Amino acid sequence: MRLEDLDIRELLDIDPEAGAVRFAGQRAVILDAVAMGLLRKALLDAFGAAAARAVLTRFAFAHGWRMAEALCSGFTWERTEDWRHAGGVIHRLQGLIQLVPGAEDPFSSEGARLEASYEAEQHRLHVGRAEAPVCWTLTGFASGYLSRTEGHPIYVLEDRCLGRGDVECRFRARTREAWGAELEAHLPFFEPDGLDASLRRVAAELKRAEQRLDARRRALARAEAPAVEASGIVACSAGMRRVVELARRAAEVDSTVLILGETGVGKERVARLLHDASPREAGPFVALNCAALSDSLLDSELFGHAKGAFTGAARERPGLLEAAAGGTLFLDEVGELAPSVQAKLLRAMQERQVRRVGENRSRPIDVRVVAATHRELAREVEAGRFRKDLYYRLRVVELRVPPLRERREDVLPLARALLAAAARRMGRPELALTPRAADQLVRHDWPGNVRELENALERAVALARGRRIDWEDLPEDVRESLPAPTAVGGVRPLEAIERDYILAAVERNGGNQTVTARQLGISAATLYRKLKQYGALARDRTWSASP
Repeated sequence: MRLEDLDIRELLDIDPEAGAVRFAGQRAVILDAVAMGLLRKALLDAFGAAAARAVLTRFAFAHGWRMAEALCSGFTWERTEDWRHAGGVIHRLQGLIQLVPGAEDPFSSEGARLEASYEAEQHRLHVGRAEAPVCWTLTGFASGYLSRTEGHPIYVLEDRCLGRGDVECRFRARTREAWGAELEAHLPFFEPDGLDASLRRVAAELKRAEQRLDARRRALARAEAPAVEASGIVACSAGMRRVVELARRAAEVDSTVLILGETGVGKERVARLLHDASPREAGPFVALNCAALSDSLLDSELFGHAKGAFTGAARERPGLLEAAAGGTLFLDEVGELAPSVQAKLLRAMQERQVRRVGENRSRPIDVRVVAATHRELAREVEAGRFRKDLYYRLRVVELRVPPLRERREDVLPLARALLAAAARRMGRPELALTPRAADQLVRHDWPGNVRELENALERAVALARGRRIDWEDLPEDVRESLPAPTAVGGVRPLEAIERDYILAAVERNGGNQTVTARQLGISAATLYRKLKQYGALARDRTWSASP
């Protein structure tokens, strides 16, 4: 093979059937020049000139080295210098450069002068005029190619560049010894260590960029889904949105708030929202479960005690009404308070003072009280188990949190949030719900409310075998739930309820139509006809008619 025999039509082989492009016998890709220019701009914008130059130079160095090997193994050269100069011819054939008429080949040891460079052109197009030479891939390619053909490192540098406004691009190729001190500033861009350092900087910057993007994504998610509060409350349903709205309005004043709702509906989260949205946000949020302590301990816990007030009181201790000064005291299950403690709490709230157990003097307090209970306090008052005056003192503002079964729109958003939290606690990767599992979560009535949902998802995370929570990962009582008669937005049509109920019943019985028909109180023929009407028999199910 001679240099003048190189023909682009022979070098380039395109196989449209296999979707393969080969150049000089090696697998290749055809890249758009503008796309390369956009990549350069992205690298410069994200990581700076040093890192961008290091990446592009080392990439091109490897490209040049590989091209030299391909031209060596694919052809038998009559003269070694033809192999050396073939790199420049390839570059011209690929449309990357155009030599100044009469100039030397850029792959010769004397260097070259170019009147056109795709790289300088793209830099000017996307970045603008440069302060220094910018043909980094051309110098990298030439350095890699010549280093392979010469058998020792050759470094190609550019001292004139169209990208910075010069009339031409000029390259010179020399060994490290021949360059001397002039090479030192450029050497890190050619050496692997220099690239590694640049890539480490790139990786660090990428990590910071990912963190910024993640924060931005969370902010956008909050903006697009305002139903998810910063406190973790999910309020997609109208009832829960009403609670959040009232809580935010009540937070602006210092009135006492009574939160009512079944066990596990998230009353403490609402109390936390009241605190976080109030002028007392900087103060402490102190929570006390009144049902967890005996009457005597609760008395001391709330109001404090003096040293020696009772056996074991080795030192004086302020109560929580004092400890929460400037903040909020959340009394959960306030309906469990003994009558004696109720009387002392009422006095403390009215007079804004407490008297520690074993003391004769009163101490001022500055605290907002938020109370919660699953009991109907109005009925407790009627039954004489709760003081009427304390009841009215606590319910200046009353918030009633609806149970989860009355706000099914909240189930899936809440489930996804709880699922992510459980996965983080267990060190598991991010998990998702399969459509079947999601449908079953919406079907269940959740008598234990949010707490039951949280425990069910924690169990599912612990048992999941892959990256998705499926139906069988859910607790048995959740799996056995049948469709509810209501849906998001109102009452469902009777026909739709019947269809979903029948299909769920068959599913629950493992596809056994005979057992299902007996449970539903219809004949097997009627069940078969309905399943055929629903198109269920054509599905990929193993449903049988045997008992």
